[in-house]
This record gives sequence, structure tokens and C-alpha cells, in this order.
Amino acid sequence: MPNDTHMNLDPRLNAFRTDLADEMLRGQVEAERFVSGELYEIAEPLLSLHREPRFDSRRMTELLYGERVKVFAVDEGWAWVKAANDGYVGYVPASGLSREIKSSAHRITVPSTFMYPAPDIKSGPELALPMNARVEMVETSDKFARLRNGRFVFAAHLKPLTSTEEDFVAVAEKFLHAPYLWGGKTQRGLDCSGLLQVSLQAAGVPCPRDTDMQEMQLGAPLEDRYALKRGDLIFWQGHVGLMADADRLLHANAHHMQVTLEPLAAVITRIAMSGGQMTAVKRL
Repeated sequence: MPNDTHMNLDPRLNAFRTDLADEMLRGQVEAERFVSGELYEIAEPLLSLHREPRFDSRRMTELLYGERVKVFAVDEGWAWVKAANDGYVGYVPASGLSREIKSSAHRITVPSTFMYPAPDIKSGPELALPMNARVEMVETSDKFARLRNGRFVFAAHLKPLTSTEEDFVAVAEKFLHAPYLWGGKTQRGLDCSGLLQVSLQAAGVPCPRDTDMQEMQLGAPLEDRYALKRGDLIFWQGHVGLMADADRLLHANAHHMQVTLEPLAAVITRIAMSGGQMTAVKRL
């Protein structure tokens, strides 16, 4: 039977199964084998991370091109991984991983941009890269940057990883009207916590993936919940939004099925009608 420590570990952030567990958890969980895992890199523009090793399993989050993961096992085409970026654990298609680890010194700074086979916007086929995807730039020529993989990206859409955004709300505003997608964190679809994570990470602020983690770890409680300003975070159970100003909330939501900017008062009333109340107001 699992011990008390085992029961208290969050399976979203700790890799353990009855047959296999992360070596870092030795002494904390019971498993048949413990492995240290091997570092791989995401080689596809986007990979969905699932709760179980099958495509119809719930998408928990998404991993972006150039991100690193620790791989503990590969079985029947599925890799059991822990993301280096936020520590999330789950299953991804092994075909989307690469053993080759690049330095990936630059990141995509716009919601979406293309990798072209040549420094020409008319060349194709092209692949779309999402914001915060990491790439290794070899050289620049004219308006394009050549990447280590031989493809080309519009140079103005790249910044060094060390160059961060000053206003994370301005980053989030770039996703206005993007569709709502559970587990998503790109322009093709985001959920509420994904929008916040992408925006804060672009600003150089570490951010966990899920709303309960974000409510626990981000910012400090605001004593006066109605003395709000741009950048304040509003939490409900299972939902988060960020204030664009003193009155309006920016959030990815399943009511509109997109990222919307609307009066906070209207959101509070709508959620209250279904029995939900604000659980926290935090300021970074």
C-alpha cells in the first residue's frame, strides 16, 4: 500500500507509478523500479501532454518546440515525461521528441510565426511556431534568421531568452479573441491558466500550470479586493483572469469559448449565478 508521503505527492508534478518512478522520489514512494530519466527536446511545433498514453485521454497541457523534458519510459509510441519548464508530468507521442539537445538561446515573441524552408515568405511548406517556443538562431540575413534546423523565421519575431517583456498583461492582450481550449497555451487555443502562464513566462516570471497552483504560488493577497489595478489576478475555483485595468478582466473562458475582455463585475455576477465565488485576489 502507498505510504502517507505517496498520498500527499501531487501526481501532476511527481512522476510515480506502481511499476516505475522518478529516482528523485526514492524513499518517498513505492515502485518496482526507479530511473533518473533522460533529457529530450520537443521537436514538433506543439505536443499535447495527456493524462494517459492515448490520444483520447484528457489533454493536461501543451509542450512547445525547443522545450526540454525528462523521459522516464517509452512504450508503444508514448513517452512518459516530466516537463523541465513547469514540472508537469504526463504522456506525449514519442515521435515528437528528439535526443539532440540544442542551446535554444532565442524564443518566439509573437502569438504565432512561421518556419520557412527558405528566406522567402512564398516558400513552403511552412510550420507555425507558438509564442515562447525556443529556437537556436545560427545567423541573420535581410529580414530572416536561419535556425539550426535549417529553416528560417522572420527575425523581428525572435528575442534572446534573456530579453523579457515588461508588461505581461500586454502579452496576454495579444491573445484576445483566441479560442478557448482546455489544456491549451497557444494562439490556436488556450485555457485560463494557460493564458496566464504563457504571459508571465514571456515576462520572465516563473508560473505553474494550473489555477490552484497559481493561486497558491503567485503574488500576495490584496487586502482591498476592489482597489484593483492592471496586472492583478482574480481567482475562482478552477478559474483565473488578469485585470487589464481597474475595471476589466482579461480571461480565457468557456462561457464565450474564447479570450475576452469584459467588466469584472459582469464576470463576478455570471459566475455567482452558477454558485462560484472569488477565492483570491493577488498582486504580483
